[in-house]
Order: sequence, then structure tokens, then C-alpha cells
Amino acid sequence: MANFQAKIFNKKASDPKNKPDQIIEAIALKTGQSIADIGSGGGYFSLRFAKIVEEEGRVYAVDTKPEFLEYVKNSAGEEGLDNVIPTLVSGDKLNLPEKSLDLIFMRNVTHHIPNRVEYFKSLKRFLKPDGRVAIIEYKKGRSFTFRGLFGHYLPKETIVQEMKEAGYLLEKEFNFLPEQHFTIYAVKNEG
Repeated sequence: MANFQAKIFNKKASDPKNKPDQIIEAIALKTGQSIADIGSGGGYFSLRFAKIVEEEGRVYAVDTKPEFLEYVKNSAGEEGLDNVIPTLVSGDKLNLPEKSLDLIFMRNVTHHIPNRVEYFKSLKRFLKPDGRVAIIEYKKGRSFTFRGLFGHYLPKETIVQEMKEAGYLLEKEFNFLPEQHFTIYAVKNEG
């Protein structure tokens, strides 16, 4: 069942209407960078990132479901990528190296996180001084859609405000996604 779910996630992520190529272009990764893909699901973006950052880079595929991480690990193996590191979240413990990440990437997961301001404050310790956080989140859907009925979305204004409270600055904003908003944040220098 988990493999089926992982494949569905990857199919949705790779669907041209969800503009994965433009997302990749917008975050402008470079060889040798380290990325955490939080809520990696089936690993579609983790694997794409791993190819871009090449062997010198690292991609931490972070998820709460061990079976998804197993799927990502197997997919990375099939593609000959040994720079993807499946990382299981247990409780609220993130096992990532401190001050090591160039980018934290979160697609369609922010609405699942309780105490978001505290969560984002805690993520800062994993980022390099010039590290960024990219958040893609659903816009509110029509009332009778899954998103509308079950609250699987967050208004952009809410995320911007919460990130500000957590000590981040809105760096970039993109409007090319039909069902989501896409923002990138930098850590505010306490100076």
C-alpha cells in the first residue's frame, strides 16, 4: 500500500500542471549543496535534487513514514544515487546535521505541522548562515474539494506571518503554481 501511495505522490509531483521543472529552476540549486526535503513522500523531488547537487551534495529525504523512506532508498539505488539519505522523523525529533543545510524544502506539508512558529524556529539550527527555506503550500480550494473540506491548505499570509515570528524574512515569492503558493525565506540576522 505504501508503495502505491508513494507512486501516487510522485505522479502528482511530476505532473506538468504542477510545474516541477519551474520549481526546480526557482530554487536554483548548485553542485555540492545540502538539502532537506521535509515530507519527501515518494521522493520525487529528493531524487531530482540529488542529481543536481551531484555526488558532492547531500539530500536528506525526511518523512514520518518508514515505508516511504524505504521506497525512496530503493528508487535512489535504482538510479545509482548514493547522496540521498533517508531520514525518519520520530516524534518531533529531526535527525539532521546542524548548520549544514543550504535549503530546507517543504511541499504540501506545512499544514500538517502543529506549533509551526516553534517548529520553524527549531529548524534554524540546521541551516547554514545563508540557508533558505522553500515552502510550497496549497491555496484554499473550493468548499467541496478535499482541501476545502479537510483543511489541507494554509493561506500564504499565515505562513509569511508565522515565518516572520520565527525569525525569517520573505526573500522571494512565485505565482506560477495553479493550486499552491510558493515562498522562499532567509534567516533574519539578529544584528
